[in-house]
Amino acid sequence: MSAHAAEVIPVVPGARRVILVSIDWTRDKDPRVPLGHASIVAALKKAGVDVRASSFAINLVGFDEERILRNILDSAQGHKLEQVDVGLGVYVWNDPVVKRLLVALRRNGFRGRIILGGPQISYAGAGLEELYPEADVFIRGYGEEAMVALASSAERIRFVGVHWAGQVDSGLQAQARLETLASPFLDNVIDLSGGQRFIRWETQRGCPFRCSFCQHREAGSRLRRRDIPLARLERESELFVQSGVDDIAVLDPLFNLGDHALAVLRTFRRLAYRGRLSVQCHFSTLDEEFLDACEGLDVRLEFGLQTIHEREARAVERVNHLGKVTEGIRKLLERRKTFEVSIIFGLPEQTLDSFRATVDFCLRQRVPVLKAFPLMLLRGTALERERARWGLEESREPIPSVIRSHTFDEREWRQMEALAEALRRTEGAHPDCVEALEACVVPSPDTAGWWSPAS
Repeated sequence: MSAHAAEVIPVVPGARRVILVSIDWTRDKDPRVPLGHASIVAALKKAGVDVRASSFAINLVGFDEERILRNILDSAQGHKLEQVDVGLGVYVWNDPVVKRLLVALRRNGFRGRIILGGPQISYAGAGLEELYPEADVFIRGYGEEAMVALASSAERIRFVGVHWAGQVDSGLQAQARLETLASPFLDNVIDLSGGQRFIRWETQRGCPFRCSFCQHREAGSRLRRRDIPLARLERESELFVQSGVDDIAVLDPLFNLGDHALAVLRTFRRLAYRGRLSVQCHFSTLDEEFLDACEGLDVRLEFGLQTIHEREARAVERVNHLGKVTEGIRKLLERRKTFEVSIIFGLPEQTLDSFRATVDFCLRQRVPVLKAFPLMLLRGTALERERARWGLEESREPIPSVIRSHTFDEREWRQMEALAEALRRTEGAHPDCVEALEACVVPSPDTAGWWSPAS
Protein backbone atom coordinates (compact mmCIF):
# COMPACT_ATOMS: atom_id res chain seq x y z
CA MET A 1 0.00 0.00 0.00
CA SER A 2 1.23 3.47 -0.83
CA ALA A 3 2.10 5.63 2.14
CA HIS A 4 -0.43 8.13 0.82
CA ALA A 5 -3.23 5.73 -0.10
CA ALA A 6 -6.67 6.27 1.38
CA GLU A 7 -8.12 2.86 0.54
CA VAL A 8 -8.37 0.32 3.35
CA ILE A 9 -7.10 -3.18 2.52
CA PRO A 10 -9.90 -5.79 2.44
CA VAL A 11 -9.78 -8.00 5.51
CA VAL A 12 -9.54 -11.76 5.19
CA PRO A 13 -12.07 -13.05 7.78
CA GLY A 14 -10.37 -14.77 10.69
CA ALA A 15 -6.87 -13.81 9.54
CA ARG A 16 -6.05 -11.90 12.69
CA ARG A 17 -7.72 -11.31 16.01
CA VAL A 18 -7.84 -7.78 17.41
CA ILE A 19 -8.19 -7.27 21.15
CA LEU A 20 -9.19 -3.67 21.70
CA VAL A 21 -8.92 -2.42 25.28
CA SER A 22 -10.24 0.86 26.67
CA ILE A 23 -8.94 2.11 30.03
CA ASP A 24 -10.94 5.26 30.56
CA TRP A 25 -11.70 7.87 33.19
CA THR A 26 -15.47 7.61 33.57
CA ARG A 27 -18.33 8.73 35.75
CA ASP A 28 -21.14 6.55 37.08
CA LYS A 29 -23.60 7.77 34.44
CA ASP A 30 -21.23 7.22 31.49
CA PRO A 31 -21.92 4.44 28.97
CA ARG A 32 -19.87 1.33 29.63
CA VAL A 33 -18.19 1.67 26.21
CA PRO A 34 -16.49 5.06 25.49
CA LEU A 35 -17.36 6.71 22.18
CA GLY A 36 -13.90 6.76 20.58
CA HIS A 37 -13.28 3.11 21.48
CA ALA A 38 -16.74 2.17 20.18
CA SER A 39 -16.16 3.93 16.85
CA ILE A 40 -13.03 1.83 16.21
CA VAL A 41 -14.84 -1.35 17.26
CA ALA A 42 -17.68 -0.53 14.84
CA ALA A 43 -15.21 0.03 11.99
CA LEU A 44 -13.48 -3.30 12.69
CA LYS A 45 -16.77 -5.20 12.86
CA LYS A 46 -18.00 -3.59 9.64
CA ALA A 47 -14.79 -4.83 7.95
CA GLY A 48 -15.34 -8.36 9.22
CA VAL A 49 -12.46 -8.35 11.69
CA ASP A 50 -12.45 -10.84 14.58
CA VAL A 51 -12.46 -8.22 17.35
CA ARG A 52 -12.76 -8.70 21.10
CA ALA A 53 -13.42 -5.41 22.90
CA SER A 54 -13.23 -4.63 26.62
CA SER A 55 -13.64 -1.43 28.63
CA PHE A 56 -12.31 -0.68 32.11
CA ALA A 57 -12.96 2.35 34.34
CA ILE A 58 -9.71 3.58 35.82
CA ASN A 59 -11.24 5.75 38.55
CA LEU A 60 -13.34 3.09 40.25
CA VAL A 61 -12.46 1.88 43.73
CA GLY A 62 -10.80 -1.52 43.45
CA PHE A 63 -9.37 -0.90 39.95
CA ASP A 64 -7.35 -4.02 39.15
CA GLU A 65 -4.59 -3.90 36.53
CA GLU A 66 -4.11 -7.65 36.87
CA ARG A 67 -7.71 -8.11 35.73
CA ILE A 68 -6.97 -6.26 32.47
CA LEU A 69 -3.93 -8.45 31.87
CA ARG A 70 -5.94 -11.62 32.43
CA ASN A 71 -8.70 -10.33 30.15
CA ILE A 72 -6.25 -9.74 27.30
CA LEU A 73 -4.53 -13.11 27.66
CA ASP A 74 -7.88 -14.91 27.90
CA SER A 75 -9.15 -13.08 24.80
CA ALA A 76 -6.13 -14.32 22.86
CA GLN A 77 -6.99 -17.96 23.53
CA GLY A 78 -7.72 -20.03 20.43
CA HIS A 79 -5.45 -17.96 18.17
CA LYS A 80 -1.74 -18.18 17.58
CA LEU A 81 -0.24 -15.26 19.50
CA GLU A 82 1.61 -14.15 16.37
CA GLN A 83 -1.81 -13.56 14.80
CA VAL A 84 -3.17 -11.43 17.64
CA ASP A 85 -3.12 -7.62 17.84
CA VAL A 86 -3.71 -5.78 21.12
CA GLY A 87 -4.81 -2.16 20.68
CA LEU A 88 -4.85 0.42 23.47
CA GLY A 89 -5.71 4.11 23.55
CA VAL A 90 -3.21 6.12 25.63
CA TYR A 91 -4.41 9.22 27.50
CA VAL A 92 -2.86 11.44 30.14
CA TRP A 93 -4.91 9.71 32.85
CA ASN A 94 -4.00 6.12 31.90
CA ASP A 95 -0.44 6.51 30.62
CA PRO A 96 1.24 4.98 33.72
CA VAL A 97 -1.23 2.07 33.74
CA VAL A 98 -0.63 1.33 30.05
CA LYS A 99 3.14 1.35 30.50
CA ARG A 100 2.94 -1.14 33.36
CA LEU A 101 0.47 -3.28 31.41
CA LEU A 102 2.77 -3.51 28.36
CA VAL A 103 5.64 -4.72 30.53
CA ALA A 104 3.37 -7.32 32.13
CA LEU A 105 2.11 -8.53 28.73
CA ARG A 106 5.59 -9.21 27.44
CA ARG A 107 6.68 -10.71 30.75
CA ASN A 108 3.75 -13.14 30.51
CA GLY A 109 4.83 -14.33 27.08
CA PHE A 110 2.56 -12.31 24.79
CA ARG A 111 4.22 -12.34 21.35
CA GLY A 112 1.50 -10.66 19.32
CA ARG A 113 1.58 -7.10 18.06
CA ILE A 114 0.89 -4.22 20.44
CA ILE A 115 -0.72 -1.19 18.78
CA LEU A 116 -0.98 2.14 20.59
CA GLY A 117 -3.05 5.19 19.66
CA GLY A 118 -4.83 8.03 21.45
CA PRO A 119 -3.74 11.59 22.30
CA GLN A 120 -0.51 10.58 24.06
CA ILE A 121 0.57 8.96 20.78
CA SER A 122 -1.05 11.31 18.26
CA TYR A 123 0.63 14.41 19.63
CA ALA A 124 4.01 12.96 20.55
CA GLY A 125 7.06 13.73 18.48
CA ALA A 126 9.72 11.26 17.42
CA GLY A 127 10.90 8.77 20.03
CA LEU A 128 7.72 6.80 20.74
CA GLU A 129 9.78 3.61 20.94
CA GLU A 130 11.67 5.04 23.91
CA LEU A 131 8.44 5.86 25.74
CA TYR A 132 6.78 2.51 24.96
CA PRO A 133 9.57 0.00 24.15
CA GLU A 134 7.21 -2.99 24.23
CA ALA A 135 4.94 -1.63 21.47
CA ASP A 136 5.23 -2.63 17.82
CA VAL A 137 3.18 0.00 16.05
CA PHE A 138 1.74 3.45 16.74
CA ILE A 139 -1.24 5.26 15.19
CA ARG A 140 -1.32 9.03 15.15
CA GLY A 141 -4.68 10.62 14.42
CA TYR A 142 -7.99 8.88 13.78
CA GLY A 143 -7.78 5.15 14.44
CA GLU A 144 -10.73 3.62 12.59
CA GLU A 145 -9.34 3.03 9.11
CA ALA A 146 -5.77 2.56 10.32
CA MET A 147 -6.82 -0.28 12.65
CA VAL A 148 -8.77 -1.97 9.86
CA ALA A 149 -5.71 -1.72 7.59
CA LEU A 150 -3.43 -3.23 10.24
CA ALA A 151 -5.86 -6.08 10.86
CA SER A 152 -5.69 -6.95 7.16
CA SER A 153 -2.10 -8.16 7.16
CA ALA A 154 0.71 -9.63 9.22
CA GLU A 155 3.15 -7.51 7.23
CA ARG A 156 4.46 -4.06 8.10
CA ILE A 157 2.09 -2.28 5.74
CA ARG A 158 2.49 1.37 4.88
CA PHE A 159 -0.44 3.55 5.88
CA VAL A 160 -0.57 7.29 6.53
CA GLY A 161 -0.36 7.92 10.28
CA VAL A 162 0.98 4.44 11.12
CA HIS A 163 4.51 4.29 12.52
CA TRP A 164 6.31 0.98 13.02
CA ALA A 165 8.82 0.77 15.83
CA GLY A 166 12.36 1.02 14.51
CA GLN A 167 11.43 2.66 11.20
CA VAL A 168 11.77 6.29 10.18
CA ASP A 169 9.00 8.29 11.83
CA SER A 170 7.16 10.55 9.37
CA GLY A 171 5.03 12.10 12.13
CA LEU A 172 1.94 12.09 9.88
CA GLN A 173 -1.64 11.87 11.13
CA ALA A 174 -4.12 9.19 10.03
CA GLN A 175 -7.42 10.45 8.66
CA ALA A 176 -10.85 8.87 8.41
CA ARG A 177 -13.56 9.31 5.80
CA LEU A 178 -16.43 10.32 8.02
CA GLU A 179 -18.96 9.71 5.26
CA THR A 180 -18.22 5.96 5.30
CA LEU A 181 -17.54 5.31 8.99
CA ALA A 182 -19.76 2.87 10.83
CA SER A 183 -21.95 4.29 13.60
CA PRO A 184 -21.31 2.78 17.05
CA PHE A 185 -24.94 3.54 17.93
CA LEU A 186 -26.69 2.25 14.84
CA ASP A 187 -24.46 -0.84 14.84
CA ASN A 188 -25.25 -1.47 18.51
CA VAL A 189 -21.65 -1.28 19.76
CA ILE A 190 -23.01 1.19 22.31
CA ASP A 191 -26.18 -0.59 23.39
CA LEU A 192 -29.04 1.77 24.23
CA SER A 193 -31.63 -0.95 24.83
CA GLY A 194 -30.80 -1.33 28.52
CA GLY A 195 -31.96 2.12 29.59
CA GLN A 196 -28.74 4.08 29.04
CA ARG A 197 -29.96 7.64 29.64
CA PHE A 198 -26.69 9.56 29.14
CA ILE A 199 -24.41 9.37 26.10
CA ARG A 200 -21.50 11.18 24.52
CA TRP A 201 -21.91 11.98 20.82
CA GLU A 202 -20.08 13.71 17.99
CA THR A 203 -21.40 15.54 14.94
CA GLN A 204 -18.08 16.80 13.58
CA ARG A 205 -14.34 16.52 14.14
CA GLY A 206 -11.63 19.15 14.15
CA CYS A 207 -11.43 22.74 15.31
CA PRO A 208 -10.66 26.03 13.50
CA PHE A 209 -8.81 27.50 16.49
CA ARG A 210 -5.20 26.89 17.45
CA CYS A 211 -5.02 27.23 21.22
CA SER A 212 -1.51 26.24 22.30
CA PHE A 213 -2.74 24.23 25.33
CA CYS A 214 -5.17 22.08 23.32
CA GLN A 215 -4.73 18.77 21.49
CA HIS A 216 -7.57 19.42 19.02
CA ARG A 217 -5.05 20.29 16.33
CA GLU A 218 -2.41 18.69 14.18
CA ALA A 219 1.19 19.56 14.97
CA GLY A 220 1.83 23.10 13.76
CA SER A 221 -1.58 23.64 12.17
CA ARG A 222 -5.29 23.91 12.73
CA LEU A 223 -7.17 20.62 12.66
CA ARG A 224 -9.53 20.98 9.70
CA ARG A 225 -13.17 20.58 10.66
CA ARG A 226 -15.05 17.69 9.07
CA ASP A 227 -18.77 17.03 9.42
CA ILE A 228 -20.35 13.64 9.99
CA PRO A 229 -23.05 13.26 7.30
CA LEU A 230 -26.40 14.62 8.40
CA ALA A 231 -28.24 11.49 7.21
CA ARG A 232 -26.36 9.40 9.77
CA LEU A 233 -26.87 11.99 12.50
CA GLU A 234 -30.61 12.05 11.82
CA ARG A 235 -30.85 8.26 12.15
CA GLU A 236 -28.82 8.37 15.37
CA SER A 237 -31.02 11.17 16.73
CA GLU A 238 -34.14 9.13 16.01
CA LEU A 239 -32.59 6.17 17.83
CA PHE A 240 -31.76 8.35 20.85
CA VAL A 241 -35.35 9.58 21.09
CA GLN A 242 -36.80 6.09 20.67
CA SER A 243 -34.40 4.66 23.28
CA GLY A 244 -35.22 7.24 25.94
CA VAL A 245 -31.80 8.93 25.99
CA ASP A 246 -32.36 12.18 27.86
CA ASP A 247 -28.85 13.62 28.33
CA ILE A 248 -26.46 14.04 25.37
CA ALA A 249 -22.99 15.56 25.73
CA VAL A 250 -21.79 16.61 22.28
CA LEU A 251 -18.00 16.23 22.13
CA ASP A 252 -17.39 18.52 19.15
CA PRO A 253 -14.57 20.92 20.11
CA LEU A 254 -16.73 23.75 18.78
CA PHE A 255 -20.38 23.08 17.95
CA ASN A 256 -21.83 26.45 16.90
CA LEU A 257 -20.24 26.62 13.47
CA GLY A 258 -22.80 27.34 10.78
CA ASP A 259 -25.36 25.29 8.90
CA HIS A 260 -24.32 21.84 10.15
CA ALA A 261 -25.04 22.74 13.78
CA LEU A 262 -28.31 24.41 12.80
CA ALA A 263 -29.41 21.26 10.96
CA VAL A 264 -28.63 19.08 13.98
CA LEU A 265 -30.68 21.32 16.27
CA ARG A 266 -33.58 21.42 13.82
CA THR A 267 -33.57 17.63 13.67
CA PHE A 268 -34.02 17.43 17.45
CA ARG A 269 -36.79 20.01 17.29
CA ARG A 270 -38.56 17.99 14.58
CA LEU A 271 -38.30 14.91 16.78
CA ALA A 272 -39.68 16.89 19.77
CA TYR A 273 -36.66 15.85 21.85
CA ARG A 274 -37.18 16.70 25.50
CA GLY A 275 -33.79 15.70 26.86
CA ARG A 276 -30.73 17.87 27.43
CA LEU A 277 -28.09 18.69 24.83
CA SER A 278 -24.74 19.98 26.12
CA VAL A 279 -22.62 21.64 23.43
CA GLN A 280 -19.32 23.53 23.43
CA CYS A 281 -19.51 26.98 21.88
CA HIS A 282 -17.49 30.13 21.27
CA PHE A 283 -18.69 33.68 21.83
CA SER A 284 -17.20 34.81 18.51
CA THR A 285 -19.57 32.54 16.56
CA LEU A 286 -22.66 33.09 18.71
CA ASP A 287 -25.37 34.69 16.58
CA GLU A 288 -29.14 35.13 16.56
CA GLU A 289 -29.70 32.33 14.03
CA PHE A 290 -27.98 29.81 16.30
CA LEU A 291 -29.87 31.02 19.36
CA ASP A 292 -33.14 30.82 17.43
CA ALA A 293 -32.34 27.22 16.50
CA CYS A 294 -31.92 26.42 20.21
CA GLU A 295 -35.45 27.60 21.00
CA GLY A 296 -37.75 24.81 22.14
CA LEU A 297 -34.83 22.61 23.19
CA ASP A 298 -33.08 22.09 26.52
CA VAL A 299 -29.61 23.13 25.34
CA ARG A 300 -26.75 23.79 27.75
CA LEU A 301 -24.19 26.05 26.08
CA GLU A 302 -20.62 25.73 27.35
CA PHE A 303 -18.17 28.53 26.55
CA GLY A 304 -14.40 28.36 27.02
CA LEU A 305 -13.30 31.90 27.90
CA GLN A 306 -10.02 30.97 29.70
CA THR A 307 -9.00 34.57 30.51
CA ILE A 308 -10.03 38.17 29.92
CA HIS A 309 -6.42 39.43 29.70
CA GLU A 310 -4.93 39.90 26.25
CA ARG A 311 -1.36 39.25 27.44
CA GLU A 312 -2.33 35.83 28.83
CA ALA A 313 -4.58 35.07 25.86
CA ARG A 314 -1.82 35.79 23.37
CA ALA A 315 0.56 33.56 25.32
CA VAL A 316 -1.75 30.59 24.62
CA GLU A 317 -3.06 31.78 21.22
CA ARG A 318 -6.62 32.15 22.52
CA VAL A 319 -7.53 35.82 22.18
CA ASN A 320 -11.14 36.80 22.95
CA HIS A 321 -13.00 39.90 21.85
CA LEU A 322 -14.43 41.06 25.19
CA GLY A 323 -17.09 43.13 23.47
CA LYS A 324 -18.46 39.98 21.85
CA VAL A 325 -18.21 38.15 25.16
CA THR A 326 -20.25 40.72 27.07
CA GLU A 327 -22.77 41.01 24.21
CA GLY A 328 -23.09 37.23 24.05
CA ILE A 329 -23.67 36.93 27.79
CA ARG A 330 -26.29 39.68 27.60
CA LYS A 331 -28.18 37.83 24.85
CA LEU A 332 -28.02 34.55 26.73
CA LEU A 333 -29.39 36.13 29.90
CA GLU A 334 -32.14 37.92 27.98
CA ARG A 335 -33.21 34.65 26.36
CA ARG A 336 -32.85 32.81 29.68
CA LYS A 337 -30.55 30.24 28.13
CA THR A 338 -28.76 27.66 30.26
CA PHE A 339 -25.05 28.30 29.88
CA GLU A 340 -21.72 28.04 31.64
CA VAL A 341 -18.29 29.58 31.18
CA SER A 342 -14.93 27.96 31.88
CA ILE A 343 -11.64 29.66 32.69
CA ILE A 344 -8.12 28.36 33.38
CA PHE A 345 -5.74 29.04 36.24
CA GLY A 346 -2.01 28.48 35.84
CA LEU A 347 -1.70 30.21 32.46
CA PRO A 348 1.55 31.80 31.26
CA GLU A 349 1.78 35.48 32.27
CA GLN A 350 -1.05 34.96 34.79
CA THR A 351 -0.86 36.28 38.32
CA LEU A 352 -3.13 35.76 41.29
CA ASP A 353 -4.51 39.27 40.78
CA SER A 354 -5.16 38.74 37.06
CA PHE A 355 -6.97 35.47 37.78
CA ARG A 356 -9.06 37.22 40.43
CA ALA A 357 -9.92 39.87 37.82
CA THR A 358 -11.09 37.22 35.33
CA VAL A 359 -13.27 35.63 38.01
CA ASP A 360 -14.62 39.03 39.03
CA PHE A 361 -15.46 39.94 35.42
CA CYS A 362 -17.51 36.77 34.97
CA LEU A 363 -19.31 37.14 38.30
CA ARG A 364 -20.21 40.76 37.61
CA GLN A 365 -21.53 39.69 34.18
CA ARG A 366 -23.88 37.33 36.10
CA VAL A 367 -22.52 34.13 34.55
CA PRO A 368 -24.70 31.48 36.27
CA VAL A 369 -22.11 28.68 36.26
CA LEU A 370 -18.42 29.57 36.21
CA LYS A 371 -15.88 26.73 36.25
CA ALA A 372 -12.14 27.14 36.75
CA PHE A 373 -9.77 24.38 35.68
CA PRO A 374 -6.03 23.99 36.29
CA LEU A 375 -3.74 24.23 33.29
CA MET A 376 -2.29 20.91 32.10
CA LEU A 377 0.65 20.58 29.74
CA LEU A 378 -0.71 18.00 27.34
CA ARG A 379 1.81 16.03 25.31
CA GLY A 380 2.72 17.51 21.96
CA THR A 381 1.01 20.86 22.44
CA ALA A 382 2.86 24.08 21.68
CA LEU A 383 2.58 25.08 25.32
CA GLU A 384 4.20 21.87 26.49
CA ARG A 385 7.14 22.52 24.16
CA GLU A 386 7.44 26.12 25.43
CA ARG A 387 7.26 25.38 29.16
CA ALA A 388 10.76 26.74 29.80
CA ARG A 389 9.90 30.05 28.14
CA TRP A 390 7.18 30.66 30.73
CA GLY A 391 8.81 28.84 33.64
CA LEU A 392 5.91 26.38 33.85
CA GLU A 393 6.41 23.67 36.47
CA GLU A 394 4.03 20.78 37.14
CA SER A 395 2.86 18.97 40.24
CA ARG A 396 3.79 15.34 40.83
CA GLU A 397 0.19 14.13 40.82
CA PRO A 398 -0.84 11.21 38.58
CA ILE A 399 -2.50 13.81 36.34
CA PRO A 400 -0.11 16.76 36.74
CA SER A 401 -1.13 20.43 36.66
CA VAL A 402 1.01 23.55 36.33
CA ILE A 403 1.58 24.92 39.85
CA ARG A 404 4.43 27.42 39.34
CA SER A 405 5.61 29.84 36.65
CA HIS A 406 7.58 33.05 36.23
CA THR A 407 4.52 35.03 37.37
CA PHE A 408 3.05 32.99 40.24
CA ASP A 409 4.37 30.63 42.90
CA GLU A 410 2.75 27.55 44.42
CA ARG A 411 1.29 29.51 47.32
CA GLU A 412 -0.52 31.83 44.89
CA TRP A 413 -1.58 28.83 42.78
CA ARG A 414 -3.16 27.29 45.89
CA GLN A 415 -5.16 30.48 46.35
CA MET A 416 -6.36 30.24 42.75
CA GLU A 417 -7.26 26.60 43.38
CA ALA A 418 -9.23 27.65 46.47
CA LEU A 419 -11.20 30.14 44.39
CA ALA A 420 -11.90 27.40 41.83
CA GLU A 421 -13.26 25.18 44.60
CA ALA A 422 -15.43 28.02 45.90
CA LEU A 423 -16.85 28.40 42.40
CA ARG A 424 -17.63 24.69 42.30
CA ARG A 425 -19.49 24.84 45.61
CA THR A 426 -21.53 27.90 44.60
CA GLU A 427 -22.52 26.79 41.07
CA GLY A 428 -25.90 28.21 40.14
CA ALA A 429 -25.75 30.67 43.04
CA HIS A 430 -22.42 32.44 42.68
CA PRO A 431 -21.72 35.64 44.63
CA ASP A 432 -21.76 38.79 42.54
CA CYS A 433 -18.05 39.66 42.84
CA VAL A 434 -14.72 38.03 43.63
CA GLU A 435 -14.50 39.60 47.10
CA ALA A 436 -17.78 37.93 48.06
CA LEU A 437 -16.55 34.66 46.58
CA GLU A 438 -13.40 34.84 48.69
CA ALA A 439 -15.59 35.00 51.75
CA CYS A 440 -16.88 31.54 50.72
CA VAL A 441 -13.42 29.94 50.68
CA VAL A 442 -13.14 27.09 53.14
CA PRO A 443 -9.59 26.81 54.49
CA SER A 444 -7.92 23.46 53.81
CA PRO A 445 -4.62 21.98 54.99
CA ASP A 446 -3.07 23.58 51.90
CA THR A 447 -4.52 27.05 52.54
CA ALA A 448 -4.92 27.30 56.31
CA GLY A 449 -2.73 29.98 57.82
CA TRP A 450 -2.17 32.04 54.70
CA TRP A 451 -5.53 32.58 53.02
CA SER A 452 -6.97 36.04 53.27
CA PRO A 453 -9.28 37.76 50.80
CA ALA A 454 -7.51 39.91 48.20
CA SER A 455 -4.11 38.82 49.52
